[in-house]
This record gives sequence, C-alpha cells and structure tokens, in this order.
Amino acid sequence: MAALSNEAIQKELAKFKGWSYEGKELRKKFTFKAFLPSIEFVNKIAPAAESAGHHPDITINYNVVGISLSTHSEGGVTEKDFNLAGKIDQIHAALP
Repeated sequence: MAALSNEAIQKELAKFKGWSYEGKELRKKFTFKAFLPSIEFVNKIAPAAESAGHHPDITINYNVVGISLSTHSEGGVTEKDFNLAGKIDQIHAALP
C-alpha cells in the first residue's frame, strides 16, 4: 500500500475530527478524567491494532493518550493509517 500524496491526505483528513497531519504522521490526543481510563482506552486499541496488523505509536501522559499513525514501510501515511484512525475514533466514541 503506497504512501498517499499530501493532497490525498488532506482530503481524507477532512473526514476525521481532531486528527492532524504532522511530520508524515497522523496524530491525535485524547484526554480522560484520570490515569486508569487512559489505560483502559489503550487496552481497547491494542486488539484493533493487532487484528489490522498495524501498530500505532502511543504515549500516555497521566490522562492524555497521544496516538501517532504512519506506515513506516511506506515512509508516510497510507489508507491503513486512516482505517485504524477510524477504528480508534469508534473505540473512543463507545466509551462510557
């Protein structure tokens, strides 16, 4: 799966709330009320990432979870990244 052009990334990005494109990566931060909900969110992302065979870079800073998506083998953002971004947003939307 080839890396998308900047134009294609911007067009696709318009469909995603809160995601940005920086340094050849899609990025988004999710804020929670405390540390444990942050961990629970990451634990729900892990199976989706594993089943997609695509693994995001994840940072946890107490109640803020940062997600970075890039297809390293392609040197940029691909449809795989947007697909996983969509799944991550669905997981977040389904949280209590």
